[in-house]
Amino acid sequence: MNSLKSTVLTGLYVLLPILLLWIGLREIGGLLAEMATPIADMVPGHYFDELALPGVVAACLILVASFLIGLVARMRAAERLGNSIECNVLFRVPMYRMLKVISSALVKSEVSSISAALISDGAGGGDPCYVMEEHQNGLTTVLLPWSPASFAGSIKVVPRDQLQYLDCTVDEYSRSVSQMGVGVEECLTRTADTE
Repeated sequence: MNSLKSTVLTGLYVLLPILLLWIGLREIGGLLAEMATPIADMVPGHYFDELALPGVVAACLILVASFLIGLVARMRAAERLGNSIECNVLFRVPMYRMLKVISSALVKSEVSSISAALISDGAGGGDPCYVMEEHQNGLTTVLLPWSPASFAGSIKVVPRDQLQYLDCTVDEYSRSVSQMGVGVEECLTRTADTE
């Protein structure tokens, strides 16, 4: 009886992550298809009516649209116009600034104003956080992330000298937070090596 129970539990241990991954990929494919629908609607005809793999086609459409928009956005005139629209219109839309900060931290981590850090507990450990803003008076605003939602959490203001900045990108750090802390050790080791 114990061996039957052990065999079933082992099978579940292997099967559950695979099923969850499959469900997650199907959901992502559906979201990509929904995101790509406005792009597909711009194409004349019925090219996208009966697709075998709508998620793959949606991902390709989003990549192509991102590439084309990126080409236009890199032009000086388009960049000035985009910055003007962003400052005068989009920054007034609730949530836009937050989404902009998060997306720039993940996509352009080398120019991001967000940093990965630990709030020191005085005993050699600490709480993982993102440094969102450094104040002129020596304080910092940090986001204490909740796992697995790496960019949701509570806000705290702490003195800068309580922070240990980590030598890893925000993308690497957010991935480790979303994986319940797996990968934080690599950021800490890399930071210790550079000190």
